[in-house]
Amino acid sequence: MPSPWTPAAWRAKPALQMPDYPNAAALAAVEQRLAAFPPLVFAGEARDLTAQLARAAEGKAFLLQGGDCAESFAEFKADNIRDTFKVLLQMTVVLMYGAGLPVVKVGRLAGQFAKPRSANTEEQGGISLPAYRGDIINKMEFTPEARRPDPERMVEAYFRAASTLNLLRAFALGGYADLHKVHKWNLDFVKDSPAGARYEALAANIDSALIFMEACGITAESVPQVKEASFFTSHEALLLPYEQALTRRDSLTGDWYDCSAHMLWIGDRTRQPDGAHVEFLRGVHNPLGLKCGPTTKTDELLRLIDILNPGNVPGRLTLIARMGADQVEKTLPPLVRAVKREGRKVVWSCDPMHGNTIKAANGFKTRAFDRILKEVRGFFGVHHGEGTHAGGVHFEMTGQDVTECVGGAREIRESDLSDRYHTHCDPRLNGSQALELAFLIAEQLKAERTARGFEVKAAE
Repeated sequence: MPSPWTPAAWRAKPALQMPDYPNAAALAAVEQRLAAFPPLVFAGEARDLTAQLARAAEGKAFLLQGGDCAESFAEFKADNIRDTFKVLLQMTVVLMYGAGLPVVKVGRLAGQFAKPRSANTEEQGGISLPAYRGDIINKMEFTPEARRPDPERMVEAYFRAASTLNLLRAFALGGYADLHKVHKWNLDFVKDSPAGARYEALAANIDSALIFMEACGITAESVPQVKEASFFTSHEALLLPYEQALTRRDSLTGDWYDCSAHMLWIGDRTRQPDGAHVEFLRGVHNPLGLKCGPTTKTDELLRLIDILNPGNVPGRLTLIARMGADQVEKTLPPLVRAVKREGRKVVWSCDPMHGNTIKAANGFKTRAFDRILKEVRGFFGVHHGEGTHAGGVHFEMTGQDVTECVGGAREIRESDLSDRYHTHCDPRLNGSQALELAFLIAEQLKAERTARGFEVKAAE
């Protein structure tokens, strides 16, 4: 039996990917201040997300999780938040039509300030300094002062997250998410995209569906859901002092919730069953994500599922596969079969970004649009073959017109990367690439839905 859980129990476990703060007293003082701040999200909101994800686990909803690789203080602007939210809404409408299911919208926003690194230090010109670990920990500039972990940055991250959440809630409930408005944006995209002709039929079908809804009296005036959207936030729970400081006991249930975000996930580098990150997250009642890379073994995965979701609660745990385009059809099936065989209730989601990062000839890290799409298709193919639900997708993307990933209809080339390469960590899909990907996935979802319908009729 696991030992009793407390918010601080993780401190007795090995903690990877954690910064070495030079002043322990300053760190403790910041943690104490954060613990007195209001929660960023509420337990009831996290329970609502769990309920929506439970439907995705049953194949009755589809998860769209997307946003920044690593939010930066420098890029913290209302327009950037708005534009990313806008693209996520556009993707939602397209995926919702393709899947024929409600879409659960979760942003990598309002807290994705910390990033794991492959090495603790970085060397330039013979000088070695601590690695940049995200703006919540240190600065990107390569100087000893900038790279020194500063606990005060947690306070700044908190207030930026609070401002982001305030804006997202206003957008979600203030009419900005109106279905008709979002669809008009998509029609503009189809008209302007070099590959727009391919998506015209799907866009026209969505248009017809909205006209039919209006004819039935389903309008923004009569049904609030037409102009509103439920939207949730998520980030990797990497910096555990910050996460613990924002953990609260729910007054209604007595359960603990990490109130820094609605959903938290454990990364591929910190998923050790006996590690600090697993220990911390097993005790909070938020819905959780668990990244599963190509080195994930079936017995380890089943052990982690038992630790993180011992009650086998639907919607509690999302398994986010990040295998790589060339490995997904080889490494994913054994995991899917084991989870299915053991009756574990999970959402399977595809992260096609992290397994497909390469270094271009000009030195920029990038990802190829075609490789991202290939992994998504492989992920769907595995679940179709295993008779399980492909429950969602997980993208690093932005609403900004960046040039960080190559390919797509606008044919960004490696030579274009330097034009608008703004990421503080990993390359992101720009708004046009993200929406194009949504159209391509919607085509596949619609084809599979049609095929299942034929199979059901044939069986009858």
